[in-house]
Amino acid sequence: MEDRYEQEEIYSQRIKAGKRTYFFDVKATRGQDYYLTITESKRRLRDDDTFSYEKHKIFLYKEDFLKFAEALQDAIGYVREELLSPDEVAELDRPRPEFNDPNRYDGPEFNGNVADSGTY
Repeated sequence: MEDRYEQEEIYSQRIKAGKRTYFFDVKATRGQDYYLTITESKRRLRDDDTFSYEKHKIFLYKEDFLKFAEALQDAIGYVREELLSPDEVAELDRPRPEFNDPNRYDGPEFNGNVADSGTY
């Protein structure tokens, strides 16, 4: 049953990543408070050769958007600068070939800098 506080879905974006799909959904409560749900959905093969989906969801409220984005930026920066080799970073940064996927996000690229994103 849908949460009684969940209201109108205002914006939705889906990102396919191998066996995982990420959903970013902006919603509003009845009082027009906005929040974001981030859902990770993983496709799993059952013993009977059918598939199921395991889902994990985060609710992120508007007052926490900037703190969340900054912490995510810091964590990504740490991995890139402290844990990955220069070759691994270069592989992450290399341009990807274009493909025609109707579910592909064609919006602005996130460069890891919240200040440059124009969103906050």
